[in-house]
Amino acid sequence: MRRLVRIAIAASAALLTTLAAGTPALAAGNVLTYGSNGGNAVAVGDTLTSGLKTGTTANLYSTATGTTGVKCTVSTFSARVTGNPLAPGTATETVTGHNFSSCSSNVVGTNGATVTVNNLPFASTVTSGNVVTITGTSTAPIQTTIVLSSIFGPITCVYRASNNTMTGTASDVDNSITFVNQQFVKYSGANTCFANGFFSATYAPVRDTTQTGSPLVFVN
Repeated sequence: MRRLVRIAIAASAALLTTLAAGTPALAAGNVLTYGSNGGNAVAVGDTLTSGLKTGTTANLYSTATGTTGVKCTVSTFSARVTGNPLAPGTATETVTGHNFSSCSSNVVGTNGATVTVNNLPFASTVTSGNVVTITGTSTAPIQTTIVLSSIFGPITCVYRASNNTMTGTASDVDNSITFVNQQFVKYSGANTCFANGFFSATYAPVRDTTQTGSPLVFVN
């Protein structure tokens, strides 16, 4: 009887070992890591930066499905990490810079544009579910000023983000953050300024430029 019990215990232990070996290990670590998924924790105070993904543009079009509006071939952002808990969780950041250049306009009667983001910095969060949310305040809303060039002179158009937020998606495939059709509403400007703007852009790769070699940033 004792021999049968010892055999049963040994078999159970072997089964547990086999199951453990067949179960993939989950990436441990903080919400934001650099170098690899589940790698070194991005430190509070580190600066994250990125430009547009190669071959893409940042667009603010008058409709979600159209191509009329403003297009920029250069855009960069920077953010300072203010909180980075263990995953799963929500990291916090302050968006300190968001710039656009080399912009063009195909709005009727215009032939160029400049784009300026107002009221920086903005608060931002990144969840373990890869959701990026940027939020303004009542006194410092998410606002963009576009100056269209025309034969009659510059036309200034001011837009504010709908619900004072922008939502994007992070991906570890290319270390990117993608915004799709984030709605802006005209706050002021002439009739030439379209009533709504829909912002789309992909920034990749995101890097921790505080660390040596500016390693890639991952979301866990």
